[in-house]
Amino acid sequence: MSEASGKWDIVTNTPMGQQKGVLSLEINGAELTGTLSGEQGSIELADGKADGDNLSWSAQIQQPMPMKLDFSATVEGDSISGNVKLGMFGSADFSGTRSSG
Repeated sequence: MSEASGKWDIVTNTPMGQQKGVLSLEINGAELTGTLSGEQGSIELADGKADGDNLSWSAQIQQPMPMKLDFSATVEGDSISGNVKLGMFGSADFSGTRSSG
């Protein structure tokens, strides 16, 4: 099991302010699956890939408007950080720590 597997409490710095969420990751070899949960509910991750500590995935959100989010992230110990492309709204950075819950 990859070091990145597990739950992460993340904060994304979007143009609409900070969005908090819980990222649940399951890594199996080079395959990444999981969910992203936040105020708007929970969504399944798609196109997940893991290459050591470098991760990428996408998520299709419906709120506040339909949009595909493309994430890239790096895990270092109990920290995760990266970037998310917000469709036509540019990109935002996010960071988080391993959840104790």
